[in-house]
Amino acid sequence: MIYGYIRVSTDKQTVENQRYEVNKFCEKSTLAVDKWIEETISGAKKVKDRKLGSLLKKMKTGDILICSELSRLGRNLLMIMGVLNECMNRDIQVWTIKDNYRLGSDINSKVLAFAFGLSAEIERNLISQRTKEALARKKAEGIILGRPIGSKSSSTKLTGQEKKIKDLLEKKVSYSAIGRILGVHRITVSSFVKESKQLSHNESLRT
Repeated sequence: MIYGYIRVSTDKQTVENQRYEVNKFCEKSTLAVDKWIEETISGAKKVKDRKLGSLLKKMKTGDILICSELSRLGRNLLMIMGVLNECMNRDIQVWTIKDNYRLGSDINSKVLAFAFGLSAEIERNLISQRTKEALARKKAEGIILGRPIGSKSSSTKLTGQEKKIKDLLEKKVSYSAIGRILGVHRITVSSFVKESKQLSHNESLRT
């Protein structure tokens, strides 16, 4: 069987790009994905705690796992190599689109997989190190990082709930009751109303 594996780290990312890449590849290669496995989870999570772990358990000799790139399998070298090692030992092939790898149980595949995993790990470490050095340099230059002290985020837990709060205020519903309805503390409601221009008028009428 041919399995298409798609993983995104957050629900803000989309699986459609990865699915498109795999489908486009399969069309060119006259292949068809028999089953799709999609999940929204960090690559740092253990493989056994992901859908990928369950998939690997049921895959059989000769099966093919297709994904957009090897980094979809894991966050670091050891995790990627662990997945590839299991697949290779069981004669399960791993094909990637962007990396253009066709990894099987032969020695060349193992060498390529190791080299790719190692280079990917080194690249991530270098990016992390460069980021830390850039932040340290800015700090040394006196540049204030993050939000200025005393500033507040433009978005809160109640952002987007203005109309509902306005309706409740007009019905003389208390801050405590509004808090229970919206799942926040009454003080959060009170502060939000006072800081919202849209609701401040209602508060003045209420008081």
